[in-house]
Amino acid sequence: MTDPEGKTEDYRELTPYWYSRLCIYNGQKKSQKFWQFVPFSCWDIHAGRILYRKFDYNIMTLGYPKSTDTERILKLEHKGIEIRTGNCEWGAEPNKLYFVIKHGKPTQRF
Repeated sequence: MTDPEGKTEDYRELTPYWYSRLCIYNGQKKSQKFWQFVPFSCWDIHAGRILYRKFDYNIMTLGYPKSTDTERILKLEHKGIEIRTGNCEWGAEPNKLYFVIKHGKPTQRF
């Protein structure tokens, strides 16, 4: 279990903002403006050029805690990113594609 609710993943919309945060193109981070012109439907055309960024860990907060409220901030193993549908019980809309950010075990509390 990764958090009090057992949630092992979070969902982010397939928008230029989240592409710019989660993906790289030809080994480089690109702006939101760049990603406006490379929609998900074109990933096959750009195979090998678009990759997910590497992260060491994910930060999950329970609500909107102050930075000093360390009981509500979790540092979790990063288990990767995929594009797929999500679990409706965890907030995903049925049959909608998302960036799925996968969480592993807690590494520590802050």
